[in-house]
Amino acid sequence: MSKTLFEKIAAREVPAALVYEDDLVIAFRDIKPQAPVHVLIVPKKPIPRIAEAKPEDHQILGHLLLKAAQVAKEQGLAESGFRLVFNNGRNAGEAVPHLHCHILGGRSMGWPPG
Repeated sequence: MSKTLFEKIAAREVPAALVYEDDLVIAFRDIKPQAPVHVLIVPKKPIPRIAEAKPEDHQILGHLLLKAAQVAKEQGLAESGFRLVFNNGRNAGEAVPHLHCHILGGRSMGWPPG
């Protein structure tokens, strides 16, 4: 099976503007930003989407959420607020079949989204 784009970014096979990395996750700027701050945070373990995560993935998923909040704070979004978005499947806007969280901020967000 071939690597996803995000696996290639984590392996440094494809360049990306990294903003955070540890043993479990990597965060980088989105190449088509939808807000002044638009960062993707991705588990290094290839989980296709949230609906396919397994109970044993709970530690990675919790770590991803905590690090998403940390990255948002480091990007200057703690005071004004930010949105975390997970897309699951084509109709939700999923473009890469590798679980990832969009960190969006730097502008007012509308509701409902999408």
